[in-house]
Amino acid sequence: MDHYDLCVIGGGPAGYAAAMRAIDLGLSTLLVERDRIGGTGIHDGALSSKTMWEISQRVSSANDMVRTRGREPFRLSWEEITRTVNEAIFERKYLYACHMQLLETSSARFRHERGHARFMDPHRLCIERPGHAMTISARNFIVATGSRPRALPRIRVDEDRVMTSNGIFRMNALPKSIVIIGAGVIGCEFAAILANLGHTQVHLIDRAERILPFEDEDVSDLVRQGLERKGVIVHRAAQLRELRTFPDGVEFTLSFANDHLETIAVERALLSVGRIPNVDRLGIEHTGIDLDPTTGAVVLDGTRTSVAHIQVVGDATGANMLVNLGEMEGRHAAETIAGLPVPTLDHEHVSTIMFLEPEVAGVGLNEQECRKRGIAYRLARIDYGCLARAIAMRRTRGFFKVLVSDDEEMHVLGMRAVGEHASSAIQAVALMMRTGLGIRELAELVHPHPSITEGVLECARILLGTSLFKPSVYGDKLRHYTWRPDPAKVKAA
Repeated sequence: MDHYDLCVIGGGPAGYAAAMRAIDLGLSTLLVERDRIGGTGIHDGALSSKTMWEISQRVSSANDMVRTRGREPFRLSWEEITRTVNEAIFERKYLYACHMQLLETSSARFRHERGHARFMDPHRLCIERPGHAMTISARNFIVATGSRPRALPRIRVDEDRVMTSNGIFRMNALPKSIVIIGAGVIGCEFAAILANLGHTQVHLIDRAERILPFEDEDVSDLVRQGLERKGVIVHRAAQLRELRTFPDGVEFTLSFANDHLETIAVERALLSVGRIPNVDRLGIEHTGIDLDPTTGAVVLDGTRTSVAHIQVVGDATGANMLVNLGEMEGRHAAETIAGLPVPTLDHEHVSTIMFLEPEVAGVGLNEQECRKRGIAYRLARIDYGCLARAIAMRRTRGFFKVLVSDDEEMHVLGMRAVGEHASSAIQAVALMMRTGLGIRELAELVHPHPSITEGVLECARILLGTSLFKPSVYGDKLRHYTWRPDPAKVKAA
């Protein structure tokens, strides 16, 4: 029986990052993957959906231009779209496969094994695939088994008429109509993709009063307006009462606050109500790890379980299901196992991006989070219509919004960017937040012209009272105000 310093279960972004960092640190490492290296980060997830989003954006941009000139809209077939997506997947998969193959032949510290892993006891693992079974032991384990789409008890998913985010990539054609159940990030992303491609009438069901309720109202409103401008029908404050499937389509019934019922027929349905961690078929019960008695989830302190030599990272934690966070957690877990003096994991300054209509990027706190916590802040916001690059691109729908502390230092609390190239401006602000720099340093940076990042520069100048355009003149395009908690409410709390 082979023995390793570390066995990583799962070859997605988090597990792969953990294994590679373990090699750096001199640990003999086994990486076990049941299916495909890269996991959801490549297949049926981040890379595939973002490639499709990029295609849809190009189609939409071309059509925005030709539509004003009276020309027929440009259309791509589903075959052409999936061919491009598959090419992107192959390129990324090829990088992983070649890297691992060469690494395995050149390093005695690394080995890759394909199969389903199952704990036999806290230090032994059985790995099985058709016609093959083996047992290994390891001093440490990192569980990085990813996640899968969440199901609803009253809805039967067949990945044909009723799909999840896995099945949508296996369609044989773009539907003429679809209902998307769930208006979170994934649901809104697919609504944007399908609407931009121009073949599909999209219905988006949201139980809340507004989509993306975790974001500020101005962010969610602009995204909703962008989707509706593309023809998406957003059913807000709607409860799905029933979903029925037929050989040629799907019929769904919604109820609203006034007891009004509405029944609509579409070709397909996409269920997008979150994801759940893949930890239920690992034989976790044989390790002694503490599980939540209500949910069955692994109880964690950061990435640590109650069993000292077993850690859980990435989507398998059941929280913060993002590729960049998974990779960070994987590397952190490997460094912890190697005995490095690593700081506590910090998710506060991690940048995020949502591929919507338009693109949304953010870091740190937003307004509603500050108000919920009772944190006073100063705010500057500038409309894309004031930015030369946005005007040149003819993409002026969007804004930058920067929040800073309500004091002389004006440390950055958070930022939101909504619009074309939004993600390009985030990382410099994230670095400032991490290092504790104030807004004055940001205002003194020389930005390239014309660039979208000049919007961040102008927000800093607005806060300092030195902006090119003055909020007192262009009140519809620039905003500058301070929010402070009500002292009476703070005292009562």
